[in-house]
Amino acid sequence: MTRKLTLLLSVMLILGLVLGGCAAPAGTTGTTAEQPEAATEAAPAGPFEPMVMAAENCDYGGEFKSMEAVDEKTVKFTLCYPDPAFPSKVAFSSFAINDAGYLESTGGGGTLVEQPNGTGPYKMVEWLRGDQIIFERNEDFWGEPAIAPTLVFRWSAESAQRLVELQAGTVDGIDNPGPDDFTVIEDDPNLQLAQRNGTNIFYLGMNNTFPPFDNERVRQAFAMAIDRQRLVDNFYPPGSSVASQFMPPAIFGYSEGQTWYEFNPDEAKKILEEEGVLPGFKTSITYRDVVRGYLPNPGVVAQDLQAQLADIGVEAEIVVMESGAFLDAADRGEIDGFHMLGWGADYPDATNFLDFHFGPGSSDQFGEGFPDIWDALQEGATKSKAEDRQPWYDQANELIKQHVPMIPIAHGGNGAAFKADVEGAYASDIGAEQFALMNPAGRDTFVWMQNGEPPGLYCADESDGEALRACEQVMQSLLAYEPGTGAVV
Repeated sequence: MTRKLTLLLSVMLILGLVLGGCAAPAGTTGTTAEQPEAATEAAPAGPFEPMVMAAENCDYGGEFKSMEAVDEKTVKFTLCYPDPAFPSKVAFSSFAINDAGYLESTGGGGTLVEQPNGTGPYKMVEWLRGDQIIFERNEDFWGEPAIAPTLVFRWSAESAQRLVELQAGTVDGIDNPGPDDFTVIEDDPNLQLAQRNGTNIFYLGMNNTFPPFDNERVRQAFAMAIDRQRLVDNFYPPGSSVASQFMPPAIFGYSEGQTWYEFNPDEAKKILEEEGVLPGFKTSITYRDVVRGYLPNPGVVAQDLQAQLADIGVEAEIVVMESGAFLDAADRGEIDGFHMLGWGADYPDATNFLDFHFGPGSSDQFGEGFPDIWDALQEGATKSKAEDRQPWYDQANELIKQHVPMIPIAHGGNGAAFKADVEGAYASDIGAEQFALMNPAGRDTFVWMQNGEPPGLYCADESDGEALRACEQVMQSLLAYEPGTGAVV
């Protein structure tokens, strides 16, 4: 998480203390996590007391000058600089309204992570580890009540298994059908397909603290060695596209007309020989065996990349790591060789993609950062008008191409599938489906099956889409995204 977002998160957690007031704290059990029975009588709310938090100045590095709870339904932010992406950031679920008493009683860990307590249309009642999570309608929800009284999250890493369950009628919706399953779903009158725009990026990362990746010309050579079109044509579903840059076309900050290095394995091999990398270079391709919209077939993509590198004389060993360990190792800059990773939009702005990965507060997955990229991103993030911001992102995208911290490969087309009788079914471009809006033909329970089990359920602690989708059923922010898109409403 970038420094700016970390500071914003800290302030939003304090905002939870200012405006919080939800359900009573929950208890914990061993392998399951359950909400206790609600108290028969809620404690009366005290009178509203205005609260102001203000910084002496903006030298602390964040973007808030002050924050004020004006009344029970109004909060006022005074920023240190213009931030046109601020509404999108505040709508992101990491900045959900928190129950002050619950935050204080849990101490910010343990129970809080397993049993979220928020202001959303559902409340979590039981988490059967390795099996399912059960949510029930929040009868105290401030808005329209959830249509289905019960919501169940299940998971399977196998796209074929998810489709079989949907065809059998044991689930109402599934995430990320396999690339070969789109046509099957469209041809089945009992099913419906909802596609997402490719607001994501799959890339092949390199860490410049490990030789020979500390040589910019070597990184450029590897960029020429990868046939990205071949990967998209063979292993991605309809709606996918070859990436010309890190930014997806549908997100602000994309540079129209920018091109990536042409596929030229002969030139790549020549440069690697000139730089003393070839002959005899051995390396690795490390990844986690987890399906994502940006990477629907991780294993076969890794094998194809291995074969492409072999074509220029590079021997690459494939290394598969457990998901959490892999992400931690990548963030700490510990992966020597290539690593396969990607990113999906949390909110639709360049800051979510570029600042997070290439800004001064980014992780160490690419090694040492690039100050010229930092400067461009700083300028782009603090201009109030889109036409003033875009030239700085054009510059940042061109500098990323020059420095090649990673090789952008694909914007993955993806989607979700549902039973044909589910009304209001849709797939969110940013993976933020609101299941409270979907009607499973009058059935009392809506069952959703996704790729994996959430590592946690407290939105502020999570960056994984599987976790965010689950916690977003329980927690809501000050602002919201329009269903199906990333537009702020």
